[in-house]
Amino acid sequence: MRDTRESRLLLVLLIAIAFALITVDIRGGEASPVDGARQAAATVFGPVENGVAAAVDPVGNAIGAVRDSGDRHDRIAALEHENAALKTKLGSDDRNSSKVRQLDSMLKTAGAGQYGIKAAQVVAIGAAQGFSWTITIDAGANDGLKRDMTVLNGEGLVGRVTTVGPNTATVLLANDPDFTVGTRLEKTDELGFANGQGSRPLSVQFLNGKADVKKGDRLVTFGSSNDKPFVPGVPVGEVVRVDPSGGDLTRTVYVRPFVGFTKLDVVGIVVQAPRLNPRDLVLPAQPKKPAKPKPTPTVTVTLQPNGDLVDGNGKVVGNANESPGTDTSGDTEAAAGGDADTAAGDTANEQE
Repeated sequence: MRDTRESRLLLVLLIAIAFALITVDIRGGEASPVDGARQAAATVFGPVENGVAAAVDPVGNAIGAVRDSGDRHDRIAALEHENAALKTKLGSDDRNSSKVRQLDSMLKTAGAGQYGIKAAQVVAIGAAQGFSWTITIDAGANDGLKRDMTVLNGEGLVGRVTTVGPNTATVLLANDPDFTVGTRLEKTDELGFANGQGSRPLSVQFLNGKADVKKGDRLVTFGSSNDKPFVPGVPVGEVVRVDPSGGDLTRTVYVRPFVGFTKLDVVGIVVQAPRLNPRDLVLPAQPKKPAKPKPTPTVTVTLQPNGDLVDGNGKVVGNANESPGTDTSGDTEAAAGGDADTAAGDTANEQE
């Protein structure tokens, strides 16, 4: 297109329309008028994202093959191809091992909370319809997914499903500024609302302005009506800072999420809520604090002029003039026994 006055006006008009649509979408919230267009986009572009994710490895291998070709010696080229194949195999094994560990951890979390889950893999980060913290997963309506379902992994709460296509779905992450979830404090049951702050800790406002909260306390989801969008008991995070209440009706604390939102891979969508609230059962066991060392008793001994060693209670516990290992009690007993025998012999002689 030529750089003319008409083309510039058209560009300005398109930018203005784009900002207008973004504003309408944000203000519309759940009832956004562009939600239908978003779902249609997910239907159209979801399979494309899946295909691109699946095609990355073959394309990378093809590029490597072209790069390694050329005028090099045949033997060197063969060795390089063998090394590349080994690296690819090792990398694939590492990825598979990582996925197995993530899946195993997620199944343990789901088992502890009695959540029925559908496993899925992250195939894209971000969304075409905005600048939110979102991910695209390779599961959709054909897998039984619906909007406003809880998403978790082995560490805790990931987010909630916002848009569902036939084979893909969009998940709003818990650290997104538009994300809000009801929370419950471990043990004390204090209720609050957690809001995402991007790369910063979650901001949680407790309903009780005098709530007893301290660093290291942990939170779980409180749960929603009919378990949508959130089921109860999913670990949220750990308190890292507490603001002074200052007499306010609410109290604000800052919580570090258990989930690392920048390294998501395998996630689980809760398709069946637990029959009973798991409360704190899904939280990992707290590490035991090391036992305090027992103090060693100290005995003070005083040396007397006659060589006696006297403790703090005035009791004689030894004598400095005695040789180590000398048993004076045996000598005393022997002397006493000898004197007795001599006395008995004299008495017998007198009677004779």
